[in-house]
Amino acid sequence: MEYVAESGSYFVGWGTLALINAGLAQGKGRAGLNWFLISLLLGPIATLLLVVMEDMRSN
Repeated sequence: MEYVAESGSYFVGWGTLALINAGLAQGKGRAGLNWFLISLLLGPIATLLLVVMEDMRSN
């Protein structure tokens, strides 16, 4: 039963990261929903991409 609890925490953390990435994307002038979905697939890699990408609002 311990494995189930750890597995559930993993998915909650991954979903939370996707929500954070969506907010970060919107703050940089990008589509939050698109980045939410990308983050569900890529997770921390999507976060890295968002951090290094240029802010769209400054253009």
